[in-house]
Amino acid sequence: MHTIRTTTGAPIPLDGDLLAIMEALHQEVTARRELERSFEDMVREIQHLIAQMDEQERHTYLAESLFLNTVKYENDKLEAYMKRLTEGTRQTDKRGSD
Repeated sequence: MHTIRTTTGAPIPLDGDLLAIMEALHQEVTARRELERSFEDMVREIQHLIAQMDEQERHTYLAESLFLNTVKYENDKLEAYMKRLTEGTRQTDKRGSD
């Protein structure tokens, strides 16, 4: 198993677990720098990690990322739909009690 490192040297074993990379990014960029971070800081750290991966690792993590993002997208759409349904039910309830 190949291990990559963040810019601060924290190791990340590449075992197909995208969430491990996301947690490392959070720790290294968001938590460590708190409010003194930017979009560019995150992009630089991601680019640094990607540069250490071979073609197959990039392929694996891209596929995992697309899968997780698709699930998130579908869940967000479902949540919005459920919210509209709930709001419609509340409106109907209010009119019925008038």
